[in-house]
Amino acid sequence: MSSEADALKRVVASLPGGGEARPGQVAMAEGVARALDGNRHLVVQAGTGTGKSLAYLVPTILSGKTVVIATATKALQDQLAKKDLPFLQEKLRQKFKYAVLKGRSNYICVQRLKELAVEGTQEELGEAEPAPTAGRGGASSLGEEIVRLQEFARATESGDRAELSFEPRPRAWGLVSVSADECPGARRCPSGGECFAEKARREAAESEVVIVNMHLYGSHLASGGMVLPEHDAVVFDEAHELEDVVSESLGVEVGGGRLRALAAAARSALGVRRGAARSAGSDLVDELFGLSDRLDDQLRLLMDTRLVDGTGAELAEVLRLCAVSLGKLEKLLDNRAAQGTSGASKAGEGAGDADKSTRALGAIEHCHRELEALNRTDEEKVLWVDGGDRSPRLHSAPIDVAPVMSTLVFERIPAVMTSATIPPGLGSRLGAEPEQLDVMDAGSPFPYEQNALLYCAVHLPARRRVGDDVVEAMQHDELAALIDAAAGRTLALFTSRRALVKATEALRPRLEYPILAQDDLPKPALVAAFSADPSTCLFATLSFWQGLDVPGPTLSLVAIDRLPFPRPDDPLMAARRDRAGVLAFKTIDLPRAATLLAQGAGRLIRTATDCGVVAVLDPRLATASYRWDLVRALPPMRRTRVRAEAEAFLRAIRD
Repeated sequence: MSSEADALKRVVASLPGGGEARPGQVAMAEGVARALDGNRHLVVQAGTGTGKSLAYLVPTILSGKTVVIATATKALQDQLAKKDLPFLQEKLRQKFKYAVLKGRSNYICVQRLKELAVEGTQEELGEAEPAPTAGRGGASSLGEEIVRLQEFARATESGDRAELSFEPRPRAWGLVSVSADECPGARRCPSGGECFAEKARREAAESEVVIVNMHLYGSHLASGGMVLPEHDAVVFDEAHELEDVVSESLGVEVGGGRLRALAAAARSALGVRRGAARSAGSDLVDELFGLSDRLDDQLRLLMDTRLVDGTGAELAEVLRLCAVSLGKLEKLLDNRAAQGTSGASKAGEGAGDADKSTRALGAIEHCHRELEALNRTDEEKVLWVDGGDRSPRLHSAPIDVAPVMSTLVFERIPAVMTSATIPPGLGSRLGAEPEQLDVMDAGSPFPYEQNALLYCAVHLPARRRVGDDVVEAMQHDELAALIDAAAGRTLALFTSRRALVKATEALRPRLEYPILAQDDLPKPALVAAFSADPSTCLFATLSFWQGLDVPGPTLSLVAIDRLPFPRPDDPLMAARRDRAGVLAFKTIDLPRAATLLAQGAGRLIRTATDCGVVAVLDPRLATASYRWDLVRALPPMRRTRVRAEAEAFLRAIRD
């Protein structure tokens, strides 16, 4: 028995209530150890119940390496930081330190607070606004929220927004925090020695295990490896989302709203006042405000469009003018920042304009570089416009993330990629060399064949033949019958918000069981209400297809309205399809649909004693030529095409 397997068995036996390491968990732990020791890469599918967190944490800690663990959800991040790692600190014989590191904008900025205290901008902060988000406790002024944030800053050790006892409105948090683009760095900031974000970075640099989210790791890659501390290995948990997250992180997003925010920051830093005498600063600020409106006008003409042949002449010219305007502001702000005195900065008085100049300069430099990049033809990127008329935005993202992942990850350090559902060929598509890549399936210990039934409503007609309205009405009948058989206890997952609304409106009057819809409450309150009452049903869209964990009898039926293929008009997917050619459906659409379908079905069985039905109300699961690619991605449940069998199975659970 390997040392990792032995340690894992001791740890699992120490779990509350006792436990036994499962074969798949042990195999995964040994696979992770081999990857870390042999400088190899591992893709491992670990089904629900495997205990994958402990399976990679134990060998990671025993390796003695500095390892970054990147997760896709806050729930998993919290589980690792608040449960798994404290437990392992107590139970493992090897001592180690761990830290959670977040993006800079998640921490309150001490320097911004000092500037607010000095400036006393009551005209800006004193206005009363209704609190638009649940949990804020009614109307309050922006100034009152700033006072609460100042009190939080004096009491907190971390400065982490997640520790707040209330949810500040975005404007309030924006006044007391900075983005990575704005921050001048600890050496150039008068409050660098007190900085909460820098403190978190120091703690991470001193730790063997560093927990981050995938977006922060993506920012690390986008910066060329400058965001995170040096590390010897990386573990990507929920790795089925890694490709999209990295692509988003490496991308660019520019719109008039962003330019107006930069113009406002420059105006504040330059001390430009409305109605004051004209100056070079006021002229440049007004120029950028005007160009931001011109950019919005151009983007509205191209709304919801993929720009296959580049930006086009008119949009390209506006982007060029915006870049020129930002360049002129850069020079002015650079001079202004250089004029700030260190003595005034340390005193916190007279430094505000210089410090704001430094922050505005950083953000403007970053946007300037992105605008220039947007105007360069690049066949490796896809351009598109979205955001609606109120907030139009131009996006750019790499079609293929493999070159960056290969250069900055796979050629430097061993990487472990794990999830309950792994798309076929994930490691190679991300850029790992096949000879350095191991792939394994740790399975799941749950008795799916005894406890779960997969029902496909094969009798429903094809949508292209009878139309959406007819099919959806028949689906509502199916749902009503199945929910009655389950006595509530249902999670219904929809592939569109329109289908969710129609089903909710149709079934609420028909059923005696309460139906919670996704927008009724904030997500935590919604999940809590669903979990507390077994008779309740929850109707939701794609954000609930993964990460939702409701074990026990409150969930006996997962119903899925249709196979979750990517939208045909999604710009990034369309670009990848173009590149894949005749293999597009097999290599792009089908693996994504299979992964998301498996994620949705995975909401049903969360413990060894859970029982229930996964009902797919799309006959293609039983009739399409590609059906076995989808079925094989699902847990090994018994299958039926007969609704009466599904109803009988549900009644047996209920009774």
